[in-house]
Amino acid sequence: MAYPTEFCYGLGCDPSNTGAVRRILRLKRRERDKGLILIADRLSRLSRYILPLPAPYRDEMLENWPGPFTWLVPARPGVSRWVRGDHDTVAVRVTAHRYAGRLCRAAGMAVISTSANRARQSPLRTAEAVSGVFSGQVDCIVDGKVGSGSSPTTIRDGRTGNVVRP
Repeated sequence: MAYPTEFCYGLGCDPSNTGAVRRILRLKRRERDKGLILIADRLSRLSRYILPLPAPYRDEMLENWPGPFTWLVPARPGVSRWVRGDHDTVAVRVTAHRYAGRLCRAAGMAVISTSANRARQSPLRTAEAVSGVFSGQVDCIVDGKVGSGSSPTTIRDGRTGNVVRP
């Protein structure tokens, strides 16, 4: 499925569906070792994937959610390598985007959310652009507006607070 998010269209699926996650990686031509982002409409949907953070970083993370901030948080044991890549963390975000939040609510879970684009290409920002690149390759394209962000979401390391991607 492709849907609008804070900055661009995302490709998403159920993170527990390995076949669907692998399909997204193939569509994007993305290596598995990088990992993928999970989004949710509320923190409780992410709890099965992440371990608790130290108080100062947890508090800062919670102050910025919902919103366009992605955090790398230690992964719970058993989180699929298809989701976390070659890392001991998982990238998570509680989204403030209307469509992305509705998708998570309707699904009743956190969902994979990776930019809708081929590896090393610019993220796509309209349903028409997604259709042009992925026509017939995704099950559904939700037509809607992306958020007003001028760049992909900031990514911070939840263990240190360091910015990984501005």
